Amino acid sequence: MHHAPDAARPGRRPAVPPHAPAEARPMSAPSTSLSLAGLNALVIGGSSGIGEAIAHGYAEAGARVAIAARSPDKLDAAAARLAAAHPGSKGYVADVTADGELARLAETVTRDLGPIDVLVPCQGTTIIKPTLDFTQEEVEFIVRTNQTSVFFSCTVFGRLMLERGSGAIVNIASLSAHRGWPKACPYAMTKHAVVGLTQTLAAEWAPQGVRVNAISPGFFMTELNAAKMPPDRKENALRRTPMGRWGKTQELVGAAVYLASPAASFVTGTVIAVDGGYLASGI
Repeated sequence: MHHAPDAARPGRRPAVPPHAPAEARPMSAPSTSLSLAGLNALVIGGSSGIGEAIAHGYAEAGARVAIAARSPDKLDAAAARLAAAHPGSKGYVADVTADGELARLAETVTRDLGPIDVLVPCQGTTIIKPTLDFTQEEVEFIVRTNQTSVFFSCTVFGRLMLERGSGAIVNIASLSAHRGWPKACPYAMTKHAVVGLTQTLAAEWAPQGVRVNAISPGFFMTELNAAKMPPDRKENALRRTPMGRWGKTQELVGAAVYLASPAASFVTGTVIAVDGGYLASGI
């Protein structure tokens, strides 16, 4: 796919000094467009579940999409599905919890696609058990995957966005970022951290043209939930969701597209719950 020069591409703004006064910053007319045409998007953890749904949604909205995942077999299968529907898509094997892997991924993806305009760090894992039973190794594994690697995904790609003066990051939080989450304490800790990361980067990077938002999904019967949630937990989740059903991963796509699009040009630091009413329900 041919890309126009940076200054002519949708969502781009000429680089400006980070502390330039607001009146010195170029301002185009606001757009209501949900099109991602001309933008490059990277979804980490894009080989299944929510990440794969967002990757397909971004491609359908016009973006050129790359996905990255740890498992070569899953990545290859997901990349083939994405490329079959959207030629020009790319897949990259990367364990973003390992030292140096994010830098390598950034270099490779940028070389192949060009600058990344939209980043979705969707990697995540959980273990469900009583809090007192967690080992140090288990906690460190969850924190490394859900929190530390998300932090450095944002900073590695965010640094490149800041240099260009534009970009959008869409983090994936959780209902557990807003409530206590019995028997998944380390997971809840990391998702609270994702919200803190999102709001802090949004406030820090807004003057330089980079927006950072998040989505808090409700209960979706993804591969992770199907494997990890015991029957009583699934039953309780449905009972406490006012819509009384599991979400479909495609129902997250609209929020992800919106937050990445020109229509959200004045939106940063927000967390959109896509949860069937869970957080709204007090009883």
